[in-house]
Amino acid sequence: MFPYFIPKTEQMIQKDTVIQSVKEWLENTSFFLVDVKINSENEIFIEFESETEDVTIDDCIDLSKFIESRLDREIEDFSLEVGSAGLGQPFKVLQQYKTHLGDEVEIVTKAGIKLSGILKSVDEDGFQLTVTRKVKLENSKKTMKMDIDEHYLHADVKSVKYVISFS
Repeated sequence: MFPYFIPKTEQMIQKDTVIQSVKEWLENTSFFLVDVKINSENEIFIEFESETEDVTIDDCIDLSKFIESRLDREIEDFSLEVGSAGLGQPFKVLQQYKTHLGDEVEIVTKAGIKLSGILKSVDEDGFQLTVTRKVKLENSKKTMKMDIDEHYLHADVKSVKYVISFS
């Protein structure tokens, strides 16, 4: 008798199912979802952050166990990686901007201009950044550094990330 193999179905875990489970776990916490990716090998990658505290390994383990309890490996095999969105990584969701209001951020515009400043406000369309610029004084050849508020549209910016300061 020849061995036979049951072909594995090409069923993929649905991203919406994972997102719904993550949101259920996040309810009534200071955590928020940053990103969920699922590739063709059913490898699931979840990134989340907190508005008020650091994400710990225990938080990642708790979320991982919660997600695993909602998925059935008998139906579809998967691997799962849960972690905090990395410091110094570009922002992906509006809540990351809100968490870093008042902090120094670095932006790169789609035109390739790189600058840093203090994140003052944010909404769905864009954000306001206070940058230090050299400004020529009126009726003078002298320049003076001044803080200027500039508005940027999200559509015009390639990346925004928190500046890690060791001072």
